Amino acid sequence: MATNQEEVKLLGALGSPFVCRVNLALNLKGIEFEFVKEDLQNKSELLLKYNPVYKKVPVFVHNEKPISESLVILEYIDETWKQSPILPSDPYKRALARFWTKFIDDKVTSSLIYFLHFCSLCMLV
Repeated sequence: MATNQEEVKLLGALGSPFVCRVNLALNLKGIEFEFVKEDLQNKSELLLKYNPVYKKVPVFVHNEKPISESLVILEYIDETWKQSPILPSDPYKRALARFWTKFIDDKVTSSLIYFLHFCSLCMLV
């Protein structure tokens, strides 16, 4: 559990499945954190400071050290707070979990982009 000396923040947008993933992991592990809601149309200075490369959410900040990309954040959380492990302890099972997570992310993201593009084309007609 995060102590009073630890600062834990999650910069995110409501409805993002990647932000929800990190939020869920923090709650499962009982880690207290501050949720900083981001407007992705008007990105905050905080978001640009902590994620200058991609300028996207989620961004996890632990004691002023930012981490981007939800899967990387989950691994960091799992390694930092040992209670209630997220990933299996067996290296092979952990690798399988990473594989399927990446596979699902790739399929969901590409399908979502296709769907949104299709919807925007329909609105033009």
